[in-house]
Amino acid sequence: MTLIQRIARVIGMPLRRRQEPSILMSGNPAYENYEVGRWTYGRPKVMVWNPENNLKIGNFCSIAADVCILLGGEHRTDFISTYPFGEFLRQDLGSRHEWSRGDINIGNDVWIGRGATICSGVTISDGAVIGAHALVTRDVGPYVVAAGNPAKEIRRRFDDETITKLLAIKWWDWSDDHIRAEADTLMSNDQKQFLDRNMGTWE
Repeated sequence: MTLIQRIARVIGMPLRRRQEPSILMSGNPAYENYEVGRWTYGRPKVMVWNPENNLKIGNFCSIAADVCILLGGEHRTDFISTYPFGEFLRQDLGSRHEWSRGDINIGNDVWIGRGATICSGVTISDGAVIGAHALVTRDVGPYVVAAGNPAKEIRRRFDDETITKLLAIKWWDWSDDHIRAEADTLMSNDQKQFLDRNMGTWE
């Protein structure tokens, strides 16, 4: 409890709570220029220099604190110098280092660990997991666990057959009511039960 809170409590003065932005990205005005799916939460820092570069994030993604998404601003390593002279010594040259490899696409049910950095031009597929402090410079496949600098595949969450079925079922596109009904199975490691109960949704 802060000093101000203690004083307010003693004198009986109510304190107005500062309105915090929604933890759900779709309800946060900071991300209104990007395509963000339902129930995806987090407050990543998105760095963008060119409005033509797009960010798309699917449904039910979990994004931890201090995640940075770089839609551009990379320095040109093929130039003789990586220094942005046009920003300081020769403004007439303009900015030549606001370079981007393209849009960033993050699928559904993706978990991005604390402090990870996602570079431009990257696609992170459905069900993937990005380890804490990973630097993602290349695409990450479905249900792949990737970590490190640069991020590399550590393992896959499930076997190929299970992954294929999960990608076909696409539970993240179900209605909220359907997901509520299946939440107990979704939050378990009984893959067989989940697949057996939901085969009819994709076959």
